[in-house]
Amino acid sequence: MSGSGVKRGRPPAFDRTTALTAAIRLFWEHGYEATSIGELTRVMGIKPGSLYAAFGDKKSLFEEVVHAYGRSPAGAFVGAALDEEPTARGAFRRILREAAAVYPDPSHPAGCLTISAATNVTVQDAGVAAFLRDLRNANLAAFETRLKSAQQHGELPAAADPRALAAYFAAVIQGMSQRARDGATAAELTGTAELALAAWPRAQD
Repeated sequence: MSGSGVKRGRPPAFDRTTALTAAIRLFWEHGYEATSIGELTRVMGIKPGSLYAAFGDKKSLFEEVVHAYGRSPAGAFVGAALDEEPTARGAFRRILREAAAVYPDPSHPAGCLTISAATNVTVQDAGVAAFLRDLRNANLAAFETRLKSAQQHGELPAAADPRALAAYFAAVIQGMSQRARDGATAAELTGTAELALAAWPRAQD
């Protein structure tokens, strides 16, 4: 028995949640293509071998990062509004106003990770762009579903086009993300949100 009292054995495992949080921020700030394995291991506090053992390759890590981001307050507010608001107009009002506050928040990189992280990828990484595009299209489909339901319940006039309206709000939200990355303030983005809400179809007199 050693008199030093020091226990020998394997070093403590890294904190997966903490490592993912660091990776989220790096991918969010620099995008998929510009983020290297070296930078990832540095901010995550692990060696390359540990990264590959725990997460697989860079693409697999990125996909886990995106799913973790989607569960965070910065990534979950769209789904929460669609689920929680009793009216479609209330849901989109909340989404747009929260986007105006979340996207330029200085506590994290600007904009939305799923909108901006794969704007420039090589042919070899086209699957990453497709992965994010599928997530954005899923949001678009959720918008359309909510708007069709609103129309069926009389909240939208019969002449309204739920698909076009969903595409419009998706385009506004994506544009707000980019404006935030370009330095737009919460005040500017709130103005954009209010203008977008003014496009909500009204019943004809």
